[in-house]
Amino acid sequence: MVLILGPPTNPKKHTLKSNDEPQNQTTAKLTTHRCRILSPPRCPRHQKPPTADEPEPVLPHPPVDPTLKLASAVLLRQALDHHVSPNVRCLSNSVNPPAAMEQVAATMEQVKLLTSVNDQHGGVIVELSEPIDSGIFASMLRISISEWRKLGKKGVWIKLPIELCSLVEVAVKEGFWYHHAEPTYLMLVSWLPGGAHPLPPNASHRVGVGAFVMNEKREENSGIFRGTGIWKFPTGVVEEGEDLCTAAVREVKEETAIDAEFMEILAFRQTHKAYFEKSDLFFLCMLRPISFDVQRQEAEIEAAKVKPFYQN
Repeated sequence: MVLILGPPTNPKKHTLKSNDEPQNQTTAKLTTHRCRILSPPRCPRHQKPPTADEPEPVLPHPPVDPTLKLASAVLLRQALDHHVSPNVRCLSNSVNPPAAMEQVAATMEQVKLLTSVNDQHGGVIVELSEPIDSGIFASMLRISISEWRKLGKKGVWIKLPIELCSLVEVAVKEGFWYHHAEPTYLMLVSWLPGGAHPLPPNASHRVGVGAFVMNEKREENSGIFRGTGIWKFPTGVVEEGEDLCTAAVREVKEETAIDAEFMEILAFRQTHKAYFEKSDLFFLCMLRPISFDVQRQEAEIEAAKVKPFYQN
């Protein structure tokens, strides 16, 4: 235990007169300096009394938690980045302030940054895969952002797997926002320079296809959409990475069991606010049937048949 004594509350009560004799040296020192730090008591049986030239004993430091050490390093890095105030005073004359700051800087260089790769637009991409404590992630993210700013990086993308969804709040507090989500991950992004940014938005359109299937007899393939009573062309949404022609052939096969060959695009139309506030592009394609045994898709189609094109 270290005891620090401050100025007395009643100077008259604690000040010695010139003709008073102190009871011992310790009392005299406390009276004269009023702020001397007392060392832990020494055992007179094993150690000799301290002398005026003997340095104070050095106590061993307790073990430091790694998370707390990393958080302290972040604060020190921020202090270095913004310079230390000249009003700060060293608490001990034995510490050299420039040397201490150099030691802090060397320690900061050893702090692990988030693993990232450069993109083609002056930014970085971070893809997390291993479990990490949210407190440690917050410290690493702050330090990494400081380094990326020094390197002139602009856009920062963080890909979080669904298993690490607990880190979303940490990233949002550091200025990140949602860009897009998929079944297995969430993509976050931040623009380090601040203000307006040129980052590409999330996908803005959904793409659909309709198949106009006509044979040599000018007969078309159509079905009744379940629950509506309306006859329609085979239609559906283009899947990720799928071509329009492939999507049209697939939808005909799924809804009518007919194999067909893509011929051409007949028309297309665009609408807005159609699906989760997204725009919609619909392409009507013409196909030629290869097989003719119509079998409806029971989950979505009430009836399916081939009928003349001009028949209602």
